[in-house]
Amino acid sequence: MNNLSREAQGYIYALLAFVFWGLIPIYFKLIASVSAAEILAHRIIWSVVLLFGMILVSRQFGAFTLLIRDIHKIKYLVLSAILVSLNWLVFIWAVSHNMIAESSLGYYINPLVNFALGIIFFKDRPTFWQKVAIALAFFAIVYQIITLGSIPIVSLVLAFSFGFYGLIRKQINLPAMTGLYIETLILLPLALLYFGYLVSTNQNAFVFPPNTISWLLLLAGFITVIPLLWFNAAATRISLIHLGFFQYISPTVSFLLAIFVYDEVLLPEKLTSFVLIWIALAIFSIDGYLKKRASKEG
Repeated sequence: MNNLSREAQGYIYALLAFVFWGLIPIYFKLIASVSAAEILAHRIIWSVVLLFGMILVSRQFGAFTLLIRDIHKIKYLVLSAILVSLNWLVFIWAVSHNMIAESSLGYYINPLVNFALGIIFFKDRPTFWQKVAIALAFFAIVYQIITLGSIPIVSLVLAFSFGFYGLIRKQINLPAMTGLYIETLILLPLALLYFGYLVSTNQNAFVFPPNTISWLLLLAGFITVIPLLWFNAAATRISLIHLGFFQYISPTVSFLLAIFVYDEVLLPEKLTSFVLIWIALAIFSIDGYLKKRASKEG
């Protein structure tokens, strides 16, 4: 990869990260017999272990110094830790309950939620077509509620928890790896307490000596951290607008897995919602690209 240009490397890292995230349901399907809460606990525990080693090796201690100087950021990190753990828990639960397609809808909605939050909290001024895209996404949700008589709770929780998580992390302004390490470190006592409870009540899926499930649970840290490192490598090499187009790869891969591998049933009403969201994202993305190009030419 050293022979490639910096930009080409960025595209490869972005592709690796988002395809990996799209394929993650395969991993959670393999451990679907384990409760979502225990999987979350292991994801936190092993992420702390792996991230600590990586930070130690790479000597990325600068962010900790900044954090000590601005200690009030800890309260934001506590909130972001709660949001990311909620996002992980709901996603794991959705995969084990054959709702991969609905979870992918949440990540399709997320960019539009992010933009709506930008309007509310940062006074971003939307263009006409951006307003159309947000309105279309809202209509898609309302249409599903009316036609199916149910709220797509999984999709909305995933979209909004990740949206507010991104909003808070933007305020904290810490490197992604360091920020994730502190967040998982904040959650670690709860994860250890919960796992201790499972062991004391003989409900733990993770055992020693390790069986197949235990080995898979040990991989939870790698599953969490590796795509994040690829994403960071991409973010430092290519523009955010180009990176933005890659983010649709992840829910698309998950959606295809749901339909063609795990045979999830997609009702016509839900498919209509997906199509409306896809149209909204196409409008939003094209408008953003044209706006960016016009500003460069100006």
